[in-house]
Amino acid sequence: MNKPTLAVIFGGQSSEHGVSCLTASQVLAAVDRTKYEVVPIGITASGRWVCETAEWPETAPGTLPQVREDLPEFSWSRIAEIDVAFPLLHGPWGEDGTVQGLFEMAGVRYVGAGVLASSVSMDKPFTKTVFSAAGLPQLPYVTIQPWEWSTYRTRSLARVQALGYPMFVKPARAGSSSGVTRVTQEADLVAAIDLAREHDPKVVIERSALNPREIECAVIQDAKGKPIASEVGEIVVQTGPQHDYYDFKAKYLDGTSQNVVPADIPTGVKERVQAYALQAFDAVGAEGLARVDFFLTDNVDGGLVINEINTMPGFTPFSMFPRLWEASGLAYADLVDHLITLALNRDLGLR
Repeated sequence: MNKPTLAVIFGGQSSEHGVSCLTASQVLAAVDRTKYEVVPIGITASGRWVCETAEWPETAPGTLPQVREDLPEFSWSRIAEIDVAFPLLHGPWGEDGTVQGLFEMAGVRYVGAGVLASSVSMDKPFTKTVFSAAGLPQLPYVTIQPWEWSTYRTRSLARVQALGYPMFVKPARAGSSSGVTRVTQEADLVAAIDLAREHDPKVVIERSALNPREIECAVIQDAKGKPIASEVGEIVVQTGPQHDYYDFKAKYLDGTSQNVVPADIPTGVKERVQAYALQAFDAVGAEGLARVDFFLTDNVDGGLVINEINTMPGFTPFSMFPRLWEASGLAYADLVDHLITLALNRDLGLR
């Protein structure tokens, strides 16, 4: 029998391009080549689809790999050869339903959430609306649409300042803390919004959690499609002059963050995290996998609030998502294989 053709897609046009490349190199190393015919596809920062290998020379400290622009283009005529795609793309133009829609139209099965769940989960204000309808606890927030900032700036700023300081200013549709600023005083607010708008014209501002602990839980579906929650972990960041929160450098570049698995939290809190993670997964209609992020904080009743859901989390062996499943008894290579198998076995079209 012919082996199924697996396309592993990475890079992309978002600010998380390098993170995607890092993920792809590890997933490609873990894929069982006796089971799949593997086709690596890179998307350059300019949007070209090329025949990549995800094998780069060692990068300098503090840098991430990039899809190479000088490689042969991937021919669209080869889409029909693909049995299943693993889109290891983070951020807009990949994790947001765009690539998922492409595969739906082409009749290609793929790993992860569908069009709607990907889009809703990428857009933080829409995610918050869905979480609110599901009854999940959240911190107060304000959304600024592009037209509001250009036409009603004073009114927009008044709405934001009513949240109280400190606050986090974020692009509405970005990840890995790209374009995010922690703001502690009014004098820094406009600059923070302008920075976020460099990544996305729509901005979301959230009240900061008080003395927050960053808690994370992973979700996958079993062979019958039932979502199951992993062990619970905690992100610990060495705060100080370099970082006052879990920013991009702390996540990927300078080694100042630590994944603690399992998290040192009471059993009752762990069970609430796992229950909320499953609730969030179902609320957005996710499929395959997700990582759900929370804050344990002093300024809300019950202490636990949901932050966001990530439908294509970082996937290096050191990332929190596979670490959580390893602690739950599922090794990295087995996790990769399980997700590909889920995708191969699910129906095309409406599900």
